[in-house]
Amino acid sequence: MSKSSPTFSKGGIHPRESKELTEHLPIEAMQPPEEVDILLLQHFGSPCRVLVDKKATVIEGETIGVVDAGLGASVHSSVSGTVKSIGASPHPVRVEAPSVTIRRDPQAEPRVFTPSEWEHLSPEELLGKIRNAGLVGLGGAGFPTHLKLSPPPGTRLDKLILNAAECEPYLNCDNRTMIEFPHEILTGARIILRILGMKECHIGIENNKQEAIWVLSRAAAESTAPDCKISVNPLMVKYPQGSEKQLIQTITGRRVPYPGLPFDVGVMVINVGTAKTIYDAVVLGKPLYERVVTISGRAIARPANLMVRIGTRLSDIVTFLGGTSDNLARIVVGGPMMGFSIPTTDLPVMKTTSGVLFLSDDEIDSRPHGPCIRCGKCVEVCSMGLSPNEVGIYVEAGRARDTAQFGVFECFECGACAFVCPAKRPLVQFTRLAKAKARK
Repeated sequence: MSKSSPTFSKGGIHPRESKELTEHLPIEAMQPPEEVDILLLQHFGSPCRVLVDKKATVIEGETIGVVDAGLGASVHSSVSGTVKSIGASPHPVRVEAPSVTIRRDPQAEPRVFTPSEWEHLSPEELLGKIRNAGLVGLGGAGFPTHLKLSPPPGTRLDKLILNAAECEPYLNCDNRTMIEFPHEILTGARIILRILGMKECHIGIENNKQEAIWVLSRAAAESTAPDCKISVNPLMVKYPQGSEKQLIQTITGRRVPYPGLPFDVGVMVINVGTAKTIYDAVVLGKPLYERVVTISGRAIARPANLMVRIGTRLSDIVTFLGGTSDNLARIVVGGPMMGFSIPTTDLPVMKTTSGVLFLSDDEIDSRPHGPCIRCGKCVEVCSMGLSPNEVGIYVEAGRARDTAQFGVFECFECGACAFVCPAKRPLVQFTRLAKAKARK
């Protein structure tokens, strides 16, 4: 393992990066669309309860949905306008989810947010601002940020890791955010350190983002103080470097035991884009109603890194970027490894939408899968040391409920196994089915 470019010890793959399509494109603000569909389930947990009625007038950033109990995060209007309807809209994972459709008022003035001091605020006050802004993790399942920053009593934390690996091919939303908003990210890191009572922060970035490493290293040198040490850690380019457990092992050498969580080994991991939204919420008082989305693939007329209002339909993005080519073969929300293929562009952008890929025929492999040939490649590349081949075989045999012995619940569905499988077996889908049946 190279000292200058560390990585996790077991498994991993090196898929074609394809980041060159957008890595040098500055973040571009997309004009808000005429209508937005604000999903009431954009987070891990329960759907929001609607706070507005049909025909009600709302303003940009206004809270329109809250979760009364349990896990969840509030949602906000991304435009000023009138509530057109309250119903359901397409969802990339759940087929559809409750939503609020708002027609934008073209005469409304955009909201302006003024920075304010935050150093005098208590951890509880800082958490309140984060909760009110509806923040969720931008790099994964959308776990509510205010809950993640509230570990169980007695938890001892000593290291904060900002996950800036962005190891998924094609995606550059985190990369461009680091290049263009370094001071906001570092302020967000300082706010997290204050909330958790820690002093040490590591920013883990893969080595294929040299500009981001340089920009953040310079900014970190200016932000480091006796009570706050922030360092940038260049990492080897290897997928899935951005997984929490692999990133923790790479930077600290600690291993998170199953079924433990990062705080069990004294570490808190926060996505680097989420740190920027923490700055927005605490310093600017701005809710999470827009985000950076990488639009890429060789079947979109103009790839881009867009600042998009939450609720913007993908069809509006396609129109804004000049349409798609005739050889469009697949649309994927997220990255090609862990994203979801979708059949329509009617879906709205959510808080967790990091990218949308419009892939051409030569970017995908549409060959049908075959039986397992027992080559063992999936076992070799699994960074968790699991047996994806056995999970698939058991699922096909109708014994999905017996797959716990192969570590199915430890799998975080990175897709490395399916990537290397010469039989093109849908091992991630087998794993998801096995989990669903085992839980029942």
